[in-house]
Amino acid sequence: MNNIIKLLNQKKNDAITVTSLQSELLKVLREHFNLRIQAKSGQLKQLHLLKKVRRNIASIKRYLSHTKKV
Repeated sequence: MNNIIKLLNQKKNDAITVTSLQSELLKVLREHFNLRIQAKSGQLKQLHLLKKVRRNIASIKRYLSHTKKV
């Protein structure tokens, strides 16, 4: 997860493509769904992971929307 934020902060990195970010976004959204289900059923003990995943989703979406405008 931290790799995503580091890559997004390095905007000059050409390795970041829109398709790779979209696939990463799908992975993170699935992870968020799984964590939500675990939290509701009482299985998740590390609730801070939900916040971390939500912020990663937001940073990916922000970067994707910024690249569409440019």
